[in-house]
Amino acid sequence: MSETDGSIVFVRTLPLAREAAFDLLVDRIGEWWPWQRTFSRDPAADLSIEPMAGGACTEQTPGGPRRVWGTVLSIEPPLYLRLAWQISPDGEPVADPAAASRVMIEFRQAAEGTRIELTHGDFLRHGEAGIAYREAMASPEGWPACLDALEAAARNRPARR
Repeated sequence: MSETDGSIVFVRTLPLAREAAFDLLVDRIGEWWPWQRTFSRDPAADLSIEPMAGGACTEQTPGGPRRVWGTVLSIEPPLYLRLAWQISPDGEPVADPAAASRVMIEFRQAAEGTRIELTHGDFLRHGEAGIAYREAMASPEGWPACLDALEAAARNRPARR
C-alpha cells in the first residue's frame, strides 16, 4: 500500500492477460468478492457491475432488495474502471454518488500478467467519519482482503495471454 493526497493505493499482479483480469474484476465480481464484505453477508448474494458510464454496482439476494453500492463514473475496457464508492463508513448504502468516495482501478500489462492499481480516495465526501473509514479500508480487513480474494480467483483460472 502507498498513499498520496489522502488516497490509499494498492498494487497487485494477476497471472492473467489484461482482458481476462478486467473481465474477472468487473464482469465476474460475484465469483471473487468476499461474501463477508457484502451488505447481506449472504453467500448467495449476486453482485454485479453494469459496465458503462452511469452503470449501477449492485447486490441482490434471493428474495431480497436490490442494493446499489456504487456507480460507474467512467470505464474503458480493459484499461480502467472508476467508481463512486457508495458504501458509508458504517456499511450502509450512500444514495447520492456525489456524497461517495472514489475508487479507480487501472489495468496494465506486465510480464507476469496484469498489474492492477487500485486507488481509493475522496474519503472526506463521507464526512467526519471519512478519516476513520480510510484507515479501515487500508487495514488488512479492507482492500487487502478483497484483493487477496481477487488474486486467489485469478490463480485458479487458466492463464490466458
